[in-house]
Amino acid sequence: MTHELSRSFGYQAVTPEERRARVRRVFTAVAPRYDLMNDLMSLGIHRLWKRTFARMAAPQAGQVIVDVAGGTGDIARLLAGPARRVTVCDPSLPMMTAGRRHGSVGIEWVAGEAESIPLADNSVDTVTIAFGIRNATHLDRALAEMARVLKPGGRLLCLEFSRPVAPLRPFYTAFSYTAIPALGAIVARNPEAYVYLVESIRRFPAQHAFKAMFEAAGLVDVRFRNLSFGIACIHEGTKPG
Repeated sequence: MTHELSRSFGYQAVTPEERRARVRRVFTAVAPRYDLMNDLMSLGIHRLWKRTFARMAAPQAGQVIVDVAGGTGDIARLLAGPARRVTVCDPSLPMMTAGRRHGSVGIEWVAGEAESIPLADNSVDTVTIAFGIRNATHLDRALAEMARVLKPGGRLLCLEFSRPVAPLRPFYTAFSYTAIPALGAIVARNPEAYVYLVESIRRFPAQHAFKAMFEAAGLVDVRFRNLSFGIACIHEGTKPG
């Protein structure tokens, strides 16, 4: 079943425009129950990862912070606070609409893609992106665009699923290809969408390869921190001052 769903969802060669359209359809379909599905898929652990991510972002008064692919705003709500500007930038209006229902005090919402952020050069202190970069049509362009909007000395932080340690990998793979699509069918009523999400995780670069992409985008002091034995990973880099 998984193979058939993967094939039907278009993992044969497709154009960037076709992939972009499919990503849009996925998030339109899952938006109403996206946060619930994240809880079920990760047994709630994603909330711990995101709190760790927000602490590493270390938001400060006076800063301009943009959460790219911010979706329902769960990261933005962790970063929001007095005397700082926090913006969610996401291409999916249904995802942002769902997020506003959870509260959006102190958060601005802007439509935009990771490869084309509607902000000026050198205008942002911190850019964050959590579980969104793997959906970019062109990873290198997305990283370059996020670096573009950063001020000199600004930081980019990315939380994403990654490559777990070898002993854990077979169990993680089995869970991903069986339990997650089943949950998608029962809870989100869209198993095909969750097959896409699993495939996008599997195809994402491993930790050191993604670190090299940060450096190729012109960022310095690049490092990464594994979470839960590498199931997720936080990458961080700084725009040269």
